[in-house]
Amino acid sequence: MWLVAGLGNPGEKYAYNWHNLGFLAIEMLADKHNITLDRTKFNGVYGKGKIAGEDVMILKPMTYMNNSGESVAPAASFFKIDPSHVIIVYDDIDIKVGTIRVREKGSAGTHNGMKSVIRYMGTQDFPRVRIGSGPVPEKWNLIDYVLADIPKDQRETVYHSFEDAVKAIEELIGANG
Repeated sequence: MWLVAGLGNPGEKYAYNWHNLGFLAIEMLADKHNITLDRTKFNGVYGKGKIAGEDVMILKPMTYMNNSGESVAPAASFFKIDPSHVIIVYDDIDIKVGTIRVREKGSAGTHNGMKSVIRYMGTQDFPRVRIGSGPVPEKWNLIDYVLADIPKDQRETVYHSFEDAVKAIEELIGANG
């Protein structure tokens, strides 16, 4: 089984913020594979289905970004999912808007949501799909930027990065299933 967790903040106030790129991307993934995110457990909302012939759980932690590990780790533990089959999808200000990067493992960098996931999982050896939200514009502080809504003139570019993220997740699952 695979666990795909998109990181973000719950609530309408944050729905289209830069910090919610993980939520938005996995919603696209869920829609594409007819997986309904309608179950609540593990401090999150999730659904189960199949991608590339593999059993998959898609999870949106409802813990707020900085405590994402409090949702991801219990879900992985309950279903006995090896860290190599836990894919974390999240925003990254160190990557240009419209770009994604896939890594098999690595540090959290400056991302507090990933710091939480690594702390609770007890490892950084799990794949992640990072969706570009940067760079932070001049005269913006980091927190204000990541909690700002995605500007209308960048939404199409961001949408295409979600399509790329979905393909990357499908490839990770298909290649390693």
